[in-house]
Parts: sequence; C-alpha cells; structure tokens
Amino acid sequence: MGEGLAYQEFQSNGITIRAAVAGQGPLVLLCHGWPELSYSWRHQVPALVAAGYRVAVPDMRGYGGSSAPEEVAAYGMPQLVGDMVGLVGALGETRACIVGHDWGAGVAWAAALWRPDLFRAVAALSVPHRPRNPAGPPLALLRKAGLETFYWFYFNREGVPEAEFERDIPAALRRVLFSGSGDASPDRDMSLTLRAGGGFLDRTEDPAVLPGWLTEADIEVFAAAFRMKGFRGPFNWYRNIDRNWEVMAPWQGAKVLPPALFIAGTRDAVITSPIGRGAVETMAQHVPNLRRAVMIEGGGHWIQQERPAEVNAALLAFLAEDYPASI
Repeated sequence: MGEGLAYQEFQSNGITIRAAVAGQGPLVLLCHGWPELSYSWRHQVPALVAAGYRVAVPDMRGYGGSSAPEEVAAYGMPQLVGDMVGLVGALGETRACIVGHDWGAGVAWAAALWRPDLFRAVAALSVPHRPRNPAGPPLALLRKAGLETFYWFYFNREGVPEAEFERDIPAALRRVLFSGSGDASPDRDMSLTLRAGGGFLDRTEDPAVLPGWLTEADIEVFAAAFRMKGFRGPFNWYRNIDRNWEVMAPWQGAKVLPPALFIAGTRDAVITSPIGRGAVETMAQHVPNLRRAVMIEGGGHWIQQERPAEVNAALLAFLAEDYPASI
C-alpha cells in the first residue's frame, strides 16, 4: 500500500484489529467502508506520511485480517467506535484525526461526537453527518414511507445477501465498485432500491473493461480477503441500523464539535437522492465547525480511489489548518 508500510495486529476493545501503520507525527486514522478494506486508502497513506503524519489504516471489524465476531449485535456503533478508541490507545497515542469513508464515515462522525477529547478533527467521505431523527428508527420510517425496496432491508435478511455476494466474489466486487463509481454510464449506475424479488447485484454492471483507477490486481486483493472471511461481518453493520438509533438517544440534538471536512463525488448515489442532498445542505447546522464540503465533479462513491489527487489535496489542506503536523 506504500513504501515503509507494515501491518501489525493490535488488541483493541476485546478483538484483534489488523492495521497498517506508517510515518511519524500526529496520528491520522483512516476507516474504510463497505465492502472494502484498509487497501482502499492505498493512495492516501504516502501523501499523509510525506506531510508529516503517523497513519494507521485498520481493516475494520468483520473485514480482512481483523476479528469477525458471529453475533449481529457485535457490530453496533459503540463497538465500532470502541475499536478505534482502543486502537488509538494501543498505538500509544492520546489524540487523533479520524477520517472515514462510507460506513467508516459513520464511525468517524460518531467518534467525533462521543469523544471530541480524543478525536480532535474529523473528515468524512461520501456519507454526510445525519443527526438522529427523533421521529423513530430508520427502518421503521422507511417502511412507513413505503420504501421497503431500499437496499437496507435486503441487507438485513441474514444469509441472503451473503449468498448472493459469495456466489462469485470477484464479479460481485467488480460490479459494486464499477457501478458505484463516476465511470458508470448514467443509465446503469448503482441503484439503492431493488426490484421486487431481486438481489442487490441485479441492477449493477460487470464491466468489460475496468476504469483506470481500478485493476484486476486490486479486485483480487479485496476478493482474497472476502474469500477468507465471507460477508457476514460486513452485512452485520447494516443489521444494527435501528439498534444504533436507540443507542444514540442520549446524544439527541448534540452537535459534532471538532473541526470537520466533508468530501464527495457529484455522482455518488448517497448524496444525489433528495435525502442525501438535504443532509449535505443542512450539515453545517449540526456540525458547526464544518470547514468546507468539497464536491468533486464527476466522482462517484469510491472517491478516494477514483480521485486520489483531489481527495489528498483537500484532506492535506484541512489538516494543515486544523490538525497540523508540526505544532
């Protein structure tokens, strides 16, 4: 993933976390999302190290070389944030900037909300901060709105999405990574709603030629990890969505106070929906120290892989202002 980078195993929050660690300086944690690995940050690590930071890039709980508990409840937000708190301690550090993409962004937002003493700055890619809706749990609200074809419901069916994705792991990863990217054709990009009775991959495309930012060797890195661990752990993150809503009750109305950065591609399906656009537009109300929202024209969901130069520039500018390498 970068020169001088070595993977280590750490005991954190009762499990083993495998993380790549490199560099010297203030600590930056890079938290990947679904369905990825620490490898997703391969383009960011060298830039951060060169800028004077110590970088830790974990395989998140359920992924790669980290522990993958069987129980659904083991993947709630307190456990996920606790893993990152424990990792900071295991590294001998007392502060960090936490950076997350996709589900990793959710972890980063929660970590900054719950532990601003530890996580002094936060950067989120693709998933904006969404305050807890007091009206009710997310799945209940979606069901009430008649949106039961939304992919969250499908991912909550234990064993069903696992079987779909594990049938042909490389093909599943190619489809998801390509169809969620800015390179997908507008009429074939990844949909977050499913056809009745269909699977998640039915509306994705297996490209004849990979885009320039993704190689067959990259696909194999991801596929090898999922052959080893399967997809139960990653899907269990989704099976805690309503439980996370319950856990967040004490923070109802609380604001994320550390300095913050948001980055996303303009073709990311997470932010092109009315709900996603609304979350981006109102984010500063709930994240008062949001420095900027960087929208990368034509970028898709896998923005740190698709557009690494632009992501690195935005991230380094934010860090220089709010979490400098030299104090």
